[in-house]
Amino acid sequence: MAQVRGSTTQSPLEARITGWLAEQEPAMLALLAEAVNTDSGSYDKAGVDAVGDCFVRFFEREGLLVEKERHDTYGDAIHVRLDDTPSNEKPVLLMGHRDTVFPKGEAARRPFRIEDGKAYGPGVADMKGGLVLNAFVLAAFKRFGGNPAPLAGLITSDEEIASPACRSVIERTARAARCVFNSEPGRPSGNVVTGRKGGVFMRFEVTGKAAHSGGNFEKGISAIGEIAHKIVALHALTDLKRGITVNVGLVSGGQSVNTTAPHAEGRIDLRYVAPADRAYALDAIQRIVDTPTVPGTTARLEILGEFLPLTKPEGSADLFATYTAAAADAGLSVEGEFSGGCADSGFTTSVGCPTICATGPVGANAHTPEEFLVVESLVPRAQAMALAILRLPAAA
Repeated sequence: MAQVRGSTTQSPLEARITGWLAEQEPAMLALLAEAVNTDSGSYDKAGVDAVGDCFVRFFEREGLLVEKERHDTYGDAIHVRLDDTPSNEKPVLLMGHRDTVFPKGEAARRPFRIEDGKAYGPGVADMKGGLVLNAFVLAAFKRFGGNPAPLAGLITSDEEIASPACRSVIERTARAARCVFNSEPGRPSGNVVTGRKGGVFMRFEVTGKAAHSGGNFEKGISAIGEIAHKIVALHALTDLKRGITVNVGLVSGGQSVNTTAPHAEGRIDLRYVAPADRAYALDAIQRIVDTPTVPGTTARLEILGEFLPLTKPEGSADLFATYTAAAADAGLSVEGEFSGGCADSGFTTSVGCPTICATGPVGANAHTPEEFLVVESLVPRAQAMALAILRLPAAA
């Protein structure tokens, strides 16, 4: 059985909560298995909602209040509260997403399993494990009380595709929150994430003119020739020292090998650190798309989705200090890391809400068949979050 380690100066309430969590690893793993064994690709609304129902059933058994915010295309957002007691205080928000990048049938092909202390399965770390952690922390406070501010949970449905449905829900909820713990997987080092890049995902299309590439080549205008010039120019925008990367990761086009290509398209991934660099990079990308090298071609650019960078609003340093001290009392040595990956936590800091990301169980290899979660990290990371919440100063 997992035990809280470290400080022996916990209050009686802290000891009750961490002690209860120490006994919950089997129940945590059971809920995790149920969630992992349910397909929930971002575009699979039925599957995403089925995973949501796994957590709704858990919350209802524990006596928490659940409200679904419906969406016709993507999974419903799920709001969780300890009770319906009115309060003028801003809540502490525990947040996470339940969608994955994997296709339907993936859960059956490689179901949840534990091997050599690691749990495997689609979405086990990114981020169904974090949702399990959040659920049990909320349940602990429902059982024992002691939270210095109201607690709320938010389970979203579409993070892996840049949250087209849930971004507005996240921003609205974060504006009303005191702080956010976003339980993306803890880093392999055991650290949390205190900064992330922003990302913009785009499609650009090039139009040329078809012609027989042998009989009347001179009448053709190659969209593939033009997109090749644009790709070289787009990649040249990358500035690693500045933290800007531009990658054309997908390309398609053409009609046949013996036809000058009438059409081509590519997908662009832009990453940046400073919020001001978003406008700079997008302006540069737009100019490249708009400026033809092959005469007669035209092109257009479309933004498909984006994440904002995880920054450090006022109050972030105090929240981080509280969390790291609490983690130490749960036997963990935790520091903050910067990540080039994006997450919904960027939306919460964009509205000024102090946020710590990657407070979930430790995991690695997300988005691959080798994705895993370190089982022994589940309980201590839950204890760390609970202690951090208990030690937040009372609202002024």
